[in-house]
Amino acid sequence: MVYDHSMDLFSASGAASQSSPLSEILRPKNLDEIIGQDKTLGPKSKLGQMLRKGYLPSLIIWGPPGTGKTTFALALSQHFSAHFVNINAVDSGAKTLREIGEQGKDRRLQYQQKTILFVDEIHRFNKAQQDVLLPFVEKGDVVLVGATTENPSYELNRALLSRCRVVVFERLSVEDLSKIVTRAETHYKKTLERILTKEAIDNLLEYSDGDARRLINSLEILYNFTKDEEEGALLDVNDMRELLQQNPLGYDKNSEMHYDLISAFIKSVRGSDPDAAVYYLARMIDGGEDPIFIARRLIVLASEDIGNADPRAISVAVSGLQAVEAIGLPEGAISLAQVTTYLASCPKSNASYMALNKARELVEKTRTLPVPLHLRSAKTALAKDLGYGRDYKYPHNYPTGWVDQEYIPAEVEKSPLYEPTNRGFEKNIREYLSWMKGTSKS
Repeated sequence: MVYDHSMDLFSASGAASQSSPLSEILRPKNLDEIIGQDKTLGPKSKLGQMLRKGYLPSLIIWGPPGTGKTTFALALSQHFSAHFVNINAVDSGAKTLREIGEQGKDRRLQYQQKTILFVDEIHRFNKAQQDVLLPFVEKGDVVLVGATTENPSYELNRALLSRCRVVVFERLSVEDLSKIVTRAETHYKKTLERILTKEAIDNLLEYSDGDARRLINSLEILYNFTKDEEEGALLDVNDMRELLQQNPLGYDKNSEMHYDLISAFIKSVRGSDPDAAVYYLARMIDGGEDPIFIARRLIVLASEDIGNADPRAISVAVSGLQAVEAIGLPEGAISLAQVTTYLASCPKSNASYMALNKARELVEKTRTLPVPLHLRSAKTALAKDLGYGRDYKYPHNYPTGWVDQEYIPAEVEKSPLYEPTNRGFEKNIREYLSWMKGTSKS
């Protein structure tokens, strides 16, 4: 669907009607009214100065929901007296894009007017759709303003990205959200303190989670619910939560947040911070992440980051996966918390992981060298006649269970692959290997 604005973005009078949703009434009308993005759009920022001097490049706006991406695009069209076209990538195909581009070209050539094409969820465009936009963006027939909650470098092709400037919008702070509350109070001519307790107000700002849209929708419900009520008892936290039907944490298993949270989770366990690790675990579980996915990642971590510093770690991690598969959620979260805190508290070593990487590099370099004769299988008479297994020394026949003989092909340059650390049980392994090889000579 194409929403094609002319210059009457906020009604003919330039302001939203009193019957409009609060989100439209409070929507900033120009760049200076936008809240929370001063670092990016303020008069002292480079982009802000560029826009105020009259230069408008194509932009990709990347940021969480409710941070003002659509509002910014609307304000740009006002600032540059541009024709504004608003589409969503989900329901706009190549034909629609081509029509918009041709109309923008005609508008540019006949009326010398810019066309701002605002594409919400631009990361949902496929490569073919992005390619349709390229010539129109290159020639200036449209100024592309794309909005996305996903990392543009993952979702958009290089050709389109190279023609746009990426602008990062940050989630709004509590101070920013408080400014929006003040605007709502001015509109309703009633302070929030006359509706909610102090604790409820604090909870509302926390619940909004940096999302202006969520806050404004909540304020609209609260003010409309209490507009005909006589002033008296204030709504407390429980009253407000019941009224707003507060939703679970915003989370998309296919979004960048998925990758960011699992990355922070793994790095917290690796960094031996059980508090941070279980915090990210709670965010993923409450956001709807697949517990099996979390359990499998913990198994990988048990070998990659703990290894033989605590050989029990992998058993604990595998048991955690089995527990989650057996009982599911919500109780399976308890098992995940146990595994998470245990692994975070373990001594750490990546010596096994590094040994594997070194070995793979060595194999890549030396390829398929023949196995030394004394190590080959001598199961057949022919193999024995060829000398397979001859001169092999059986380690159990020696005092420490070790004997000095070559195992790696002679053509391979000798260098250690597995180097145990001095942490956890791996310290015992290091000392044992040193003792064993130092006391048994042949």
